[in-house]
Amino acid sequence: MLKFFLGGCLLGMFLVNQLSAQDGSSIPSTELETMNGKKINTQDLGNDGKPFIINFWATWCHPCLEELDAIAEVYEDWIDETGVKLIAISIDNARSAVHVRSNVFSRNWEYEVYLDKNSEFKRLMNVVTPPHTFLVDGEGNIVYQKGDYKPGDEDVLYEKLLKLTEGK
Repeated sequence: MLKFFLGGCLLGMFLVNQLSAQDGSSIPSTELETMNGKKINTQDLGNDGKPFIINFWATWCHPCLEELDAIAEVYEDWIDETGVKLIAISIDNARSAVHVRSNVFSRNWEYEVYLDKNSEFKRLMNVVTPPHTFLVDGEGNIVYQKGDYKPGDEDVLYEKLLKLTEGK
């Protein structure tokens, strides 16, 4: 029985990776909301031809908060060295979205933050569970992604970012 369970888990993890937006694909079009209620189209996400990071998170997701806190500690250095911008997409529903603003401000995150209350962008990007992070090049193509978070993953992301900005 344990073999079947473990096999099912491995198959599930494989399928999740296969179903996610594929490297080389571009950002799909849908609407998000700013913390002030303004609507924006995901096609307008970008960083003036420089790379950017899209991170799907939720206020109730401990690994999400841990990841964004870890990046916040080095984010200014990342900006100085690479010009990157991090765009944090909250997948909190309408009920829990009221906690987004307080989380962002109490944690002193300097990220662009948008709300995906109906999870449409999450679905279009084939994100199953948060946290899920995408590295996007200056032309809007996904060049790297990863789901989940464990301490040190931010270092891997930074290495990928450096390779991207150095043209490797």
